[in-house]
Amino acid sequence: MPGCARQGPPKRPRYPDARDGVDDNDDEHARAPTPDCSFTAPRRGRRTVAPRKVAHGGQSRVEVKALPRHIAVIMDGNGRWAAARALPRPAGHRMGARAVRQVVENCARRGIEVLTLFAFSSENWRRPKEEVSMLMGRFLEALDTEVDQLHGNGIRLRFVGNLERLSTALRERISAAERLTAGNTRMTLVVAIAYGGRWDIARAARTVAARCASGEMRPEDIDETTLAPYLALGDLPDPDLLIRTGGERRISNFLLWNLAYTELYFSDALWPDFDEAELAAALDFFGRRQRRFGLTPGQVERR
Repeated sequence: MPGCARQGPPKRPRYPDARDGVDDNDDEHARAPTPDCSFTAPRRGRRTVAPRKVAHGGQSRVEVKALPRHIAVIMDGNGRWAAARALPRPAGHRMGARAVRQVVENCARRGIEVLTLFAFSSENWRRPKEEVSMLMGRFLEALDTEVDQLHGNGIRLRFVGNLERLSTALRERISAAERLTAGNTRMTLVVAIAYGGRWDIARAARTVAARCASGEMRPEDIDETTLAPYLALGDLPDPDLLIRTGGERRISNFLLWNLAYTELYFSDALWPDFDEAELAAALDFFGRRQRRFGLTPGQVERR
């Protein structure tokens, strides 16, 4: 399995106005799908974080750390954030939206190419009907209020998951948002809604099986490279870094195929408290990893 790191002592919690923002779903992730963001565009192609000086043999040298191309995030802890403050769960969902806006802004500023947010899992349908209804309403609200701002900032929106389970109104808003932002190239923001990793793999397998049945493919032709394009993120690079907040150490049926060689970073911060400093710590962890993809350390160093 890929490397893991645990964030240091939790930062002192902040107490912003709980009336702002959109949503989340605590333990197993339901979040605001489309954050607002106003920020200055970075130079294209930027692939490193700021260099720092490191002592080496009595001298100093500049160490430049690589940035991940693709970051995936499991946003966990909104409900617990609200409970710790004796607030109703929707208040935690609303405050989680502020963190969504921040992470989109900060990733775009740093030149991250793809950011994937786990907004609502296939398992979240089992939550109380009232909570699911509230979350679906917040997704609609976010699509009505945030998409133009994202489009103006050059963000391309993608939605992945079993979208057929969503309401007609929500599917129509999603299609409109994807069409509007399809030509944007600054950063791709992927929102996983009604998504499950097992569902994703099973759907891809059914597609390949249908092609075999029609004579377009032969069963002996099936391998990793022929199956992968039919996954929800088949046209995007696999995540380089997965961040999960809220202190849990699991991936909760998220991007099971795509995370094969992803670096896993687990933060104890609850999602509403995940700010720029928390993101910087995750990127620092990533920059210190040696990504071997099955090779020995010596082989990697000689590449």
